[in-house]
Amino acid sequence: MLAGILVISDKGWRGERFDESGQVAKEIISRLGIEVAKYEVVPDEAEIVSTRLREWSDALGLDLILTSGGTGLSPRDVTPEATLAVIDKIIPGLTEAMRIDTMKRKPEAILSRAVAGSRGKCLIVNLPGSPKAVKECLEVILSVLPHALDILGGKTSECGHGEAS
Repeated sequence: MLAGILVISDKGWRGERFDESGQVAKEIISRLGIEVAKYEVVPDEAEIVSTRLREWSDALGLDLILTSGGTGLSPRDVTPEATLAVIDKIIPGLTEAMRIDTMKRKPEAILSRAVAGSRGKCLIVNLPGSPKAVKECLEVILSVLPHALDILGGKTSECGHGEAS
């Protein structure tokens, strides 16, 4: 499985801040045996973010793209809109679970506008911009990522098959 980590940060892009959140994401998903094939820091510009998401999912065929940053309420936070512009299906449970779990420790987490969805066979998940929040959010969804990636990749076609409903 191949992944991309797209960090959305004006300061990071200008070299005014070292990216730690992308490094945390890389470390955590490596536990699943997922190789990070693409990593980039871009400015908070919706068209740039959307373009990278399309390129990485379509042309590069990545299985997973994690974004970090741009999910808040400031005028420059455009990551959710850029993601919604390119995904085929929204997967709200991932970001709902992240918000519910993290708001127990930090009430402001409920203000996150992060989204998750699929584009073709690629899973795209928005994460916050801070290293601590990236870690906390990924820990919430890490156990279901392999199953989601298997379904999107066509390795399995059923969810909950054989389980009581």
